[in-house]
Amino acid sequence: MTKMKKIISMVLLSTILTGCYKDDILPTPQSVSENLKMTSSIGIKLQSVFVTSEVAMNVKTETAGSVTIKIFDISNRVVSKETMNVIAGDNLLKVYTNALPSSAYRIGLFDSNNKQLGITDFNKIN
Repeated sequence: MTKMKKIISMVLLSTILTGCYKDDILPTPQSVSENLKMTSSIGIKLQSVFVTSEVAMNVKTETAGSVTIKIFDISNRVVSKETMNVIAGDNLLKVYTNALPSSAYRIGLFDSNNKQLGITDFNKIN
């Protein structure tokens, strides 16, 4: 009976220790399609200037860190704002636009100091 308790204790202990082990998961490199490639080292490029439910884009920075993507309406008011972490180089991102009415918009990329890194226009259609 004590031998069985030892075996169960060892199995339980090894399960707990294995469950607490942290796997190092390396990010997979993103392949950038031709329509999202940029020659500049910083900026934002949209997959299409006509969008329905989401804006697919390439956000390119020289350093890793936090960036904010702001969407402005035609009167230059911020109607959407999202902060995210990016790596140095190309970052393929999506911003959802379902809540926006059909209109022309400007989308801008800003660093953590609110310095503009890039800006471009798009049209929301239904």
